[in-house]
Amino acid sequence: MIKTARLTILPLRVEHATEMVHVLADPALYTFTGGEPPTVEALEARYRRQLAGPGRPDEQWLNWVIRHEDELIGYVQATVTGSTAEIAWVIGTAWQGHGCAKEAAVGLVAWLHEQGVERIIAHVHPDHTASAAVTAAAGLTRTDHLDDGEYLWSTEQARP
Repeated sequence: MIKTARLTILPLRVEHATEMVHVLADPALYTFTGGEPPTVEALEARYRRQLAGPGRPDEQWLNWVIRHEDELIGYVQATVTGSTAEIAWVIGTAWQGHGCAKEAAVGLVAWLHEQGVERIIAHVHPDHTASAAVTAAAGLTRTDHLDDGEYLWSTEQARP
């Protein structure tokens, strides 16, 4: 569990799917990432896969849901390989614009650093200004590297 000033970031459980399906129901959430709102069954299956992990000893999948007061409002995740973690987050549209994504991302990055992760990366669509602001607030800097149409952001510049 990760605690911030307003949020509790809880380890993912399959049972979260019932509440999270409502958080992820707005098609606008998928504007930059693609996809569509999941059904409860699809979300339960996704959560089972995420909890099972990648099946590779050198990689960890870390997944959490974000609780604000008495409701789930989104999720954060990190894929850790060696001393590098790739992070991502989604905040439901009803809770956007209140600093929750920034608070969750900053909390996640701090927690990852406490666990010994040295480099943190994220991929952000060039037109997603809100995600770019969250990523910058979490201490990552945009690189000039485009990967599948998204900029790579990093806590340190990649070495040649």
